[in-house]
Amino acid sequence: MLTNAPRGTKDILPEQISGWLYVENEFRKICAAYGYEEIRTPTFEHTELFQRGIGEATDVVEKEMYTFTDRGNRSITLRPENTASAVRAYLQNKLYADGNLVKLFYIGSMFRYDRPQAGRLREFHQFGVEALGEKNPAVDTEIILLAWNFLKNLGLDELKLKINTVGCPACRPVYRQKLQHYFGEYLDELCGDCKSRLNKNPLRILDCKVDAGKEFMDEAPQIETCLCDECREHFARVKDLLTAANVEFEVDSRLVRGLDYYTKTAFEIQYTPLGAQSALAGGGRYDGLVEEIGGNPTPGIGFAAGIERILIALEKQNLIPTAQKNLAAFIVTAGSEAEIHGFKLLNDLRQKNIPATMDFAGRSMKAQMKQASKSGAKFALIIGEDEVSDKSVTVKNLETSAQEKISFDEVVTKFI
Repeated sequence: MLTNAPRGTKDILPEQISGWLYVENEFRKICAAYGYEEIRTPTFEHTELFQRGIGEATDVVEKEMYTFTDRGNRSITLRPENTASAVRAYLQNKLYADGNLVKLFYIGSMFRYDRPQAGRLREFHQFGVEALGEKNPAVDTEIILLAWNFLKNLGLDELKLKINTVGCPACRPVYRQKLQHYFGEYLDELCGDCKSRLNKNPLRILDCKVDAGKEFMDEAPQIETCLCDECREHFARVKDLLTAANVEFEVDSRLVRGLDYYTKTAFEIQYTPLGAQSALAGGGRYDGLVEEIGGNPTPGIGFAAGIERILIALEKQNLIPTAQKNLAAFIVTAGSEAEIHGFKLLNDLRQKNIPATMDFAGRSMKAQMKQASKSGAKFALIIGEDEVSDKSVTVKNLETSAQEKISFDEVVTKFI
């Protein structure tokens, strides 16, 4: 039906928008405090960017992307995530030119074809940050702390930080072989997706929600036994820095994230009351992504957080501030001549950035006064025949019912 939004999409209505603006503003504040600058990338990109950047063996690329051929016969994809787009923008616009660490953040819509559920829609919204150009594990920790402190600043309790390392191209192949050998013995017990992952991307088996509770998962090899010295030292440093920052964390050897570009550090922040959809933010290091897309080898790390899911968490703790109506004045008029005077006054107020409105339906003065009271305005500015005659306005305080008559020319000054 034309009156229904497509499945998996949702209107954000005026009474809901204050919550969105609240969390967006809080995110912008903390990004500014950490020295991250906003970037806005296109909503769609060339499909190859996501195929190469995210990985063709991932669920996102294989099953979830919204891809179409445009009129120029080019394959285009609505962005399913924003890291690949941010890295493309970093390369195209030579943001690396001065050799300094580039620190970016974004807020925007993403698109994935998936079964709609609470906190997971086909068009969803994310915050995210990306830091490009530095391999120091202190940057990993800064990124984690930015995500952690953002959620804590919103007032959320029962947060849990989980971290892991997924190795690097030097040591991960050894771990892949161990996983393939181990899970190969349980091939008949794996779900259909994991059977195909065994050869393509065996690390994703560790993250499978279908097989998670099966006994053989608990005995799966852990990556710590395969790490090279560099990855081992990097992860140890991240843990030391988190401890120094007095942030509690849990090492979860089954935390691998869902995208191929991750290397070394991976992390997730969970809000346990949400159950199966508990992840509010997650990310990690992606030191090979810039090179994969076509740039020089460049280290990078980032995270993304789902806005819809954060709002659900805030609602659970009643943490979304009540929207404040900021209407200063409601103009009430009687008659055609009064309406002209009222409209001029309305325009004068708005030009001084004073929030005001008036009735446009020609209602009676009694009906207009009721509308003024419901509007949340502090004052009703009343213009009838008498006011037109003596060029005045009756100003009524809608909270106290006190009223006074003042010159038309002095009304705007009263509100400044």
